[in-house]
Amino acid sequence: MDVGVYNVKEYGAAGDGQTDSTKAFEAAWCAACAVEGMATIVIPEGAYLLGPIIFKGPYKGKMVMQLKGQLLASTHLEAYTQNWIDFQYINGLVISGGGTFHGQGASTWPYNQCPKTHKCKLLPVSLVFSFVTNATISGISSVDSKLFHLQIFESRDITLDSIRISAPGDSPNTDGIHIADSTNIQVANSVIGTSDDCISIGPGSTNLTIFNVLCGPGHGISVGSLGKNANEKDVNGLTVRKCTLTGTTNGLRIKTWPSSPATLKATGFLFEDIIMNNVYNPIIIDQNYCPYANCPEMVYLIATTAKYIIRVLNLAKSLRICPSSLSSFRILLW
Repeated sequence: MDVGVYNVKEYGAAGDGQTDSTKAFEAAWCAACAVEGMATIVIPEGAYLLGPIIFKGPYKGKMVMQLKGQLLASTHLEAYTQNWIDFQYINGLVISGGGTFHGQGASTWPYNQCPKTHKCKLLPVSLVFSFVTNATISGISSVDSKLFHLQIFESRDITLDSIRISAPGDSPNTDGIHIADSTNIQVANSVIGTSDDCISIGPGSTNLTIFNVLCGPGHGISVGSLGKNANEKDVNGLTVRKCTLTGTTNGLRIKTWPSSPATLKATGFLFEDIIMNNVYNPIIIDQNYCPYANCPEMVYLIATTAKYIIRVLNLAKSLRICPSSLSSFRILLW
């Protein structure tokens, strides 16, 4: 075995799409974590069945995960306590190689009751990055997640580049990328098509850049929903540039809950050089957002500042604002 290179097959991974390789991946990760300097975990071509797994730091050097094969999520929901693949407490991570994370969500989507009621059990998110710093995820694909494809939480300085995310247009809550409580996150040169938000930005997010992303189908690029829970933090500094949305329900959306227990601001947004083609609602500012049947009526305004420079093609509706009393709001359409 090469020093610093850890092939999961040498730890017992089968790659036949049927044998559970979770323990082999855990063993390879533990061995790589002990290396000073750069360690590379190699996942060669093949299909590797994985149950829920946590790749946890800290480690002594920098970690590279080179995914050339396909990872298949277990379809046994009873095996999951929360997510499928978790990366936690890591400083210095690279994931690349052109491989695929396949959530095998089709068999579990019928069990998702969350679109109907807030009293529901969440299905597993495919990829979660929590408390991760200095990471680059590039050239990989995520297919048919059970819930969100990729989630970033309490992390900073992460670049997502050349990512491909896909799920059928009728798959419930399969958001492409969700970002919350994180700083300096960039999503670039990627293609996302799901049944929900291509990219959603939650509370506590600052200094985010979305560049050259193709979105559709789905619900577009959304800020929010905000204000559902107490102690949420402001969203500040979002740039969305040179993106194209095609056949989406919404284009660019900011959504906040009525009767919010939190007082927060959503400020410093720039949407520039955006092309929308056959987008039903190109721009939505919704401060009375509630997807359920029984919703509170009172609205507490969350201050919003946004500048839009947008080209809209074949639109059905141009602009929807609810309520209309927004502070410091400008739109430039061309």
